[in-house]
Amino acid sequence: MPQTVLKDEIKELVKKTNLKHIAIIMDGNRRWAKEHNLPSMMGHKKGVEALKKVVKASHKFGIKYLTMYAFSTENWNRKKEEVDFLMNLLANTIKNELKELFDNGVKLTFIGNLSVLNSNLQNILYEAVEKTKNNEGVNLQIAINYGARDEIVHAVNEIIKSDIKEVDAEIFEKFLYTKNLPSPDLLIRTGGEMRVSNYLLWQIAYSEFYITKKYWPEFDEEALIDSIKEFSERQRRYGG
Repeated sequence: MPQTVLKDEIKELVKKTNLKHIAIIMDGNRRWAKEHNLPSMMGHKKGVEALKKVVKASHKFGIKYLTMYAFSTENWNRKKEEVDFLMNLLANTIKNELKELFDNGVKLTFIGNLSVLNSNLQNILYEAVEKTKNNEGVNLQIAINYGARDEIVHAVNEIIKSDIKEVDAEIFEKFLYTKNLPSPDLLIRTGGEMRVSNYLLWQIAYSEFYITKKYWPEFDEEALIDSIKEFSERQRRYGG
């Protein structure tokens, strides 16, 4: 099938199913590297390439929101050298890719407890948010030092500090890191694991799940198309 026809077909599926927001657990970088007899750091670098492919494909197909799980609150338990590498990789990727992201209309935001990150990284993230805040293309949220339980506890504490006496779901959502985002329609997890790993627990209450055995470095436009096609075949009933 010609590429332009395929693009139009997927765009139509996205529009027809009202698929606005995809959240992705980018899993399998280290396992991919191990299977290719490479150090785990190479898997993480390859994962950055996959992220770029997915952002470009999402723009092509009309996906408005992408939320990517980059570093969890539990990832600090990894070896220090790997954590340091990941933080440096994140900083360098944002710096090196910021112009291209801006030129492609990507709006960047970051969710999670960013206050514990080093000041240099915080400044890089802040600059990226400021530079892209008026862009109207793909809204790319990157979750860093993010954990859903941590997010919910943070929201509760913020509500306690406020003058609010009674809370409903709509009010509670205003205190989440994702307060300005629609809930994900589709949650994709690569690497074949069947768990959500403390990711967007509140927000994915009615999300459709798509699990693929592909490791994240292997995930590309074709893999995204497969997930969109399967999503289009689901019947979302929201408990009704």
